Amino acid sequence: MGKVFLVGDGPGDPKLLTIKGLKAIKEADVILYDRLVNKDILSCASTSTKFFYCGKDPNSHSLPQEATNKMMVTLARKGHTVTRLKGGDPFVFGRGGEEAEVLASNKIPFEIVPGITSGIAAPAYAGIPVTYRDYSSSVAFVTAVNKPGMDKDRYWEHLANGPETLCVYMGVKPLPEICELLMHHGRSEVIPVALVHMGTSQQQITVVGTLNSILDKKHHIKNPAMIVIGEVVKLRENINWFTEQTIESEVTLTQITST
Repeated sequence: MGKVFLVGDGPGDPKLLTIKGLKAIKEADVILYDRLVNKDILSCASTSTKFFYCGKDPNSHSLPQEATNKMMVTLARKGHTVTRLKGGDPFVFGRGGEEAEVLASNKIPFEIVPGITSGIAAPAYAGIPVTYRDYSSSVAFVTAVNKPGMDKDRYWEHLANGPETLCVYMGVKPLPEICELLMHHGRSEVIPVALVHMGTSQQQITVVGTLNSILDKKHHIKNPAMIVIGEVVKLRENINWFTEQTIESEVTLTQITST
């Protein structure tokens, strides 16, 4: 019997990969990797390692989740050491919990190797702490992709009146609806909002506005991008430390986001 490691590779900067995650990559017989995994990290694997792409983009899935689950189980039963490599953290909107359940139910030995999630790292590289004594003692990691049949109005009503900081994953496309629902349910229209595209990478771009103005400022920013909503966004003005891409024109920005 082999073993499966569910590994988070972090938010984009390969230097943010953990030591334990690097060890799991180097020792893997097989690596199953996702779309947002930094390809530089894959070069750390052994030359004999086999790779399988299991990524999912917003418009299509290269491999159904059930097929990925079956592959992990089959490979482990054949005695292979399998590293299931995911962007960010496997347990933060990465389906790591689902995959761990499958491995457990099939009695496959496994380990979870946490990674730095973009909900923390992207704001940090944009000079935005997700908590700060004067502004925020609570933060929520939120997905903008809702389950079928879910009451979106109730979902965003709860968040509008809940945590002081919201870190929204996969929210660029539905951003107009998110802003509308939050304001409708009582969130101030002038609450600061930041969009951090390709956080922690050399392609990082950040735009800042408010709930009622961010749509005019987001330009051509596309996923992957982290949306941060809360007073903590104000701190970027003083503690922004990371050198980002400069938006000189919409043409330049389009070129950056399409690569």
